[in-house]
Amino acid sequence: MSERWKYQITMGSIWGIVMTVFNVLFDLKETPLAAQVATSAFYLKAVAYILVGIFVLGYYTWKSKVK
Repeated sequence: MSERWKYQITMGSIWGIVMTVFNVLFDLKETPLAAQVATSAFYLKAVAYILVGIFVLGYYTWKSKVK
C-alpha cells in the first residue's frame, strides 16, 4: 500500500472517529448513549464520517503535506 493511502486512511479514520464521538456527546443531553448506539443511523453516520475523512480530508491534507 502506498504512503499516500496509509496517510489518508490514518487521518480520515481519526477524523471520522472524533466527529462521531463529538456527535454522541452533543446529543447526550437528549438521548442516552445506549439508545444512540442501538440505532442503525449511528453506524451509518460513523461510516459516512470515516469515508468522507478518508477520501476528502485525507486527500486535501496529503496534497498540502506534499507541497
